[in-house]
Amino acid sequence: MVEVALRSVEDSDLDALFDQMRDPESVRMAAFTARNPNDREAFEAHMAKLRTSSDITLRAVTRDGHFVGTISSFVMEGDTEITYWIDRSVWGQGIAGHALTLFLDTVAVRPLYARAASDNLGSLRVLEKAGFRVVGTESSYASARDAEIQETILRLD
Repeated sequence: MVEVALRSVEDSDLDALFDQMRDPESVRMAAFTARNPNDREAFEAHMAKLRTSSDITLRAVTRDGHFVGTISSFVMEGDTEITYWIDRSVWGQGIAGHALTLFLDTVAVRPLYARAASDNLGSLRVLEKAGFRVVGTESSYASARDAEIQETILRLD
């Protein structure tokens, strides 16, 4: 059986995370990404901010002890939202769902919001299985696609 766990993000995770966040298919699916996923300096600055901010909870996701992504919560416009990034090599194996369940056990804030590109059916399924319900959609600019796309907004009470 596969063991999924959460832990603090370590410096040794950053190279793998940078590579994950540059994978073209992952970037397209996530849609709302850095303007230039290949900009290592911007990535390092962003990660430094995430790792030191008091209103952000950031965790590494591991599978059998190996780093496979991140999950975090942050406050935007007064609402707490969650986001995750899972290495494409383990998509479809239940890793994101298991990590989300573990993360929700540690984040007591409710309601909790999540957003996903409306065509990212995998992420929408993961969120709905965890109890999130669709509360709306909006058109937003997705830098990874250089276009306005539909974004689904979900809420967990």
